[in-house]
Amino acid sequence: MLWTAAGVVTLAFLIALEFAARHYGLPGPITNQAREVIFAPKSGPLLYASMALMLVVLPWRQRFIAMGAAVGIDIVFFLVRWAVDAKMMFGNGALWVIIACAVIAVTRRTGPERVLLLKGVGLGLLLVAGRKTGDAWLLITSKTRPQVLDQYVATADHALGNPSWVAGRIVEATGAVGAHVLDYVYIQLAVAAVVVALYQLRNVASEGRFPGHHLVRTFLVIGLLGPGIYMIYPVVGPIFAYGADGGHWAVANLWPNTPPSVVTPQHMPFNEVTPRNCMPSLHTAWATTIFIHSRRGPRLLRYAGVFWLIATLGATLGFGYHYGADIVAGVVFAYTIDAALRAYDRGWDRAGIQLVVYGTVVFTAFLVSYRYLPMEMARYPWLFGPLLIVGMASVVYGYMRTARLWEPKAVPAKPLEPQPELV
Repeated sequence: MLWTAAGVVTLAFLIALEFAARHYGLPGPITNQAREVIFAPKSGPLLYASMALMLVVLPWRQRFIAMGAAVGIDIVFFLVRWAVDAKMMFGNGALWVIIACAVIAVTRRTGPERVLLLKGVGLGLLLVAGRKTGDAWLLITSKTRPQVLDQYVATADHALGNPSWVAGRIVEATGAVGAHVLDYVYIQLAVAAVVVALYQLRNVASEGRFPGHHLVRTFLVIGLLGPGIYMIYPVVGPIFAYGADGGHWAVANLWPNTPPSVVTPQHMPFNEVTPRNCMPSLHTAWATTIFIHSRRGPRLLRYAGVFWLIATLGATLGFGYHYGADIVAGVVFAYTIDAALRAYDRGWDRAGIQLVVYGTVVFTAFLVSYRYLPMEMARYPWLFGPLLIVGMASVVYGYMRTARLWEPKAVPAKPLEPQPELV
């Protein structure tokens, strides 16, 4: 029933976004996804990552068959596009295989096998739909929020030392190589999440069920809730509000060489094209989730989780997409949502409720401070900077402490009984 309810809610949400996008004269997430059955996909790696998520419910023989079918279909599409000189991109084969598995589940499977395969298909399609939903949300933010709050966040960011300006100069100093590496990490964040998720879901086919909590759940919930905060707190980012990419809408062309001066912030109008997708930094939240869930993996996976988090932070700041205040809020956002999902699985015990409430309070306090106390934060960075870091660290510590309480206790070994016959 939970999976059915989630499916109905997701479908209704996608339909609503489809109508909203159509209202602004653009195709919505359902139309864009349907086009990728035939036309060149926007992201081939994402479609193959989604198919890989679905394949966790199948035995190895069927996985190899599905992979071969996907590659074969993509080769055919590649040859046709090459012949007609169309846009080249792979990924259609993976989408066809996902759809085919959905048909097989309905027509050829019964009982628990059907349910498990449909769950796998739903998981794969949710990852794809999440990307399309995000695109629609970004369009809506740019059309419905003509005023942005960048001046408030930039002023508050003085408390952290204007890290975006510092990181921007560092990325410029690394040249093309550093920029390309960070850009790849930034774009392929969902693929990195799938790698960690595949490790967590490696036993689904043999056990016949999904684990209670895994990375994909947190990843999707972050993507669902985050854009709602974009609507409440619209921010475009330093490269647009204070950089050349903002054109005549920018305050001035300051990023990354000259930090903005401390003046009374105001609402500022901005164009209807640039997404208001900064507060909080969802890329930071997603990378933090990858880091959290990679901690239980093998050493290589743990190292990869650390690398992806650090590189994502470098990209979000170094490319001018986010302020330091966005990053701090994104970390708290990620830990709070992951804690809420784990607490839900455990039946909302006292420790879980306290952690989620505390994380929500800290996150709300950050946003309120950025909006109503930016001048004070800029004037007293020695006070507010440490307060922001301590607030973020306290949520992380609270999560780690509570997670240890949730870990299953080791059963002590029974003491050996004396055996007189051995004497």
